[in-house]
Amino acid sequence: MAGPRPWLAHYPPGVPADIEALPAATLARLLDSAFARHARRTAFTCLGARMSYARLDALSRAFAAWLQARGMAPGGRVAVMLPNLMSWPVAAAGVIRAGSVLVNVNPLYTARELAHQLADSGAEAIVVLDKVTPSLAEALPATRIRVIVVASAGDLLGPLRGAATDFVLRHVRKEVPAMTLPGAVRLPRALAEGRRLQSRAPDPAPDDVAVLQYTGGTTGTAKGAMLSHRNLLANLAQSRAWLAPAWTEDGQKAVGADHGADRNTGAGADRNANVASATSVDAGANAEPLTVLIALPLYHVFAFTVGALLFMELGGHAVLVPDPRRIDGLVALLKRHRIHVFPAVNTLFRELTRHPRIGEVDFSALRLSIGGGMAVQPSVAADWRRVTGSNIVEGYGLSETSPIVACNPVTTEGFTGSIGLPLPSTAISIRDDDGLTELAHGVPGEICVRGPQVMAGYWNRPAETAQAFTPDGWLRTGDIGVMDGEGRTVIVDRKKDMVLVSGFNVYPNEIEALVAAHPGVAECAVIGVPDEHSGEAVKLVVVRRNAALDTATLTAFCRDRLAGYKRPKIIEFRDVLPKSQVGKVLRRSLRERE
Repeated sequence: MAGPRPWLAHYPPGVPADIEALPAATLARLLDSAFARHARRTAFTCLGARMSYARLDALSRAFAAWLQARGMAPGGRVAVMLPNLMSWPVAAAGVIRAGSVLVNVNPLYTARELAHQLADSGAEAIVVLDKVTPSLAEALPATRIRVIVVASAGDLLGPLRGAATDFVLRHVRKEVPAMTLPGAVRLPRALAEGRRLQSRAPDPAPDDVAVLQYTGGTTGTAKGAMLSHRNLLANLAQSRAWLAPAWTEDGQKAVGADHGADRNTGAGADRNANVASATSVDAGANAEPLTVLIALPLYHVFAFTVGALLFMELGGHAVLVPDPRRIDGLVALLKRHRIHVFPAVNTLFRELTRHPRIGEVDFSALRLSIGGGMAVQPSVAADWRRVTGSNIVEGYGLSETSPIVACNPVTTEGFTGSIGLPLPSTAISIRDDDGLTELAHGVPGEICVRGPQVMAGYWNRPAETAQAFTPDGWLRTGDIGVMDGEGRTVIVDRKKDMVLVSGFNVYPNEIEALVAAHPGVAECAVIGVPDEHSGEAVKLVVVRRNAALDTATLTAFCRDRLAGYKRPKIIEFRDVLPKSQVGKVLRRSLRERE
């Protein structure tokens, strides 16, 4: 990459200025290689069960074959609507190995939100958790879905553990509705049928779309960022090079056998195989497996790339957390496993530091705490350092960049408050409003990005794709930042009015359009306000058409139509909204009043 890059002088030793070669030509080939190289290792742990890479290889091949037998053509879109369960890696890897395009879907979506994403992507198949099938049933008429696979939390946990898990969820907690979808196939049946079939190896081009990652971008309309095989593989190579000093001898933080054995007594022979084998990221022949705790949802691009794809390529061990809101259970997992890498958002770091039993966790193996998805607050970083002895290394990225753009060096001591330095083969330019003029160091402007991880554009939206890039080809992030003379960037504001709730983007346009459709609402505006628990919360300001309209009515209206993190936490009624001379509602004035 040509041009001045002042940040290169501040790269840690061993981190290259540019990535020279990708680990594979396509994601399918990357998975083929990883599963073969790491066959005897433990790939995933969830709800007390373990899955080896060999089993993941066999199951995902079976699912790929089943999808192909159901007529999924190369490039066809398959939605995966699952939390962090054993079924997720099998389904996601199977979709990729079938040559289909993976469409990551949030299981918390309402029927309205789900219908939009499925219809927009043109998905023909979906893998869905049994708990949320009512939302899918309501959304189906507006979609092209013809193949439905239903998974349960107990799938792939083993006969006894799986049956017990499903029994509790269905009959004790009553979280799973007693309903069936016409033509739907249970995941175990699909896998059993797929084992008797022969999958065909896909041969997509590196620039073909591999994943549709839905985001609001810099506007409020949910659209699919087209992430190609090349984009995702590039970000994997960049991330691996950047993070490697945290667990290699060069970084003097090697993960070695001196840390002792895994405290999970269910490890068995799989763990022995792990300890006996060295990897390119281990300290030596007696090294233990590099273990990551994945509490962030795998349908989120940060966890998908850095938590799942990167650690599968490395042959690491991923501990899946189905519901990170259950902090007691998360602390129990931290006590049970020796975690080396922990990616999380500010809110999760904070909740853990405040848990009364966090002092019982042995963090001696923790080598890397990665903060992303939302800004890490300095007080949270200080508390995390005090509790764990580990610094939070903050990074920055977007769905449109696969996702990582910049990160603080993992060797950094202390919390910097910046998003760090651009990754190898990546450049950041601070531009003015026209997108063409680069601003001087210390002057705030829009953060613009160029690199091999940047998407080709938005799915079937050429006009919005054009708006997302500067005339000379840089991605416009919509964030306002300041870069210093060493190439470090600090985010000072968001150019648009996006609200960031626990790491999830919430776009006022979507909520305003929904609430404005209520017959009792004359007009409304949405802003973000500071919130101790989620970083920001959604505030809805309403001018009533019907004087009888109250908070409870609007709360119920939104509850039925919006995912939990999008729902207004605060509702305020006013006689008028502040407006510009041309009648545009001034959200800025509302925020300033807050």
